[in-house]
Amino acid sequence: MLVTIGPDRELLDRRRIDLTERGLPTHPHHHEGSWAVGRYRDSPWAREISLAEAVELVARVRESAARGAREGLEALAATVPVPIAAITIRVCPALPPTTEERIADNRAQAVADSVMYREALATAAEARGWSVRWYDREQVFRDAAAALSRDDVDAALSAMGRSVGPPWQARHKLAAAAALAAQARPAP
Repeated sequence: MLVTIGPDRELLDRRRIDLTERGLPTHPHHHEGSWAVGRYRDSPWAREISLAEAVELVARVRESAARGAREGLEALAATVPVPIAAITIRVCPALPPTTEERIADNRAQAVADSVMYREALATAAEARGWSVRWYDREQVFRDAAAALSRDDVDAALSAMGRSVGPPWQARHKLAAAAALAAQARPAP
């Protein structure tokens, strides 16, 4: 989910971009990986897959995500009426270094796919010359309120949502709050 905020803190764009191609799974570490070595291995819905096949599948999804991120950010940049300088992405938890280790570790397996997508977006943004800023989900609404010199950011986010109409869900508000908070911080 991408929400683009302009220099005057106005909402310029909101969109969802799919980072994976049709036919590829969206959670290869968590689903297919757990069929290979994890807790779902003996589940009735699991299909037989080896660890090597799961690792290869993760690599294919990673390549697809990189393409999807490049194409999605390119489409965004072509649509928004002002140059984009930065992207704000939720901070990634630390993970084991290899795909095999990520698949074998239940905690890592549960978050490795979202980390893979965030990393794809960060890499695509940096390739475009955009600064990448990382936010903490637990702190971002307070940071956005501080950026707006308010005690609370809910009213501002609700007004932003009314300006574009539905859908304006929690994930849109989170992305908008992250963008607002990032505008108040100097670029790294």
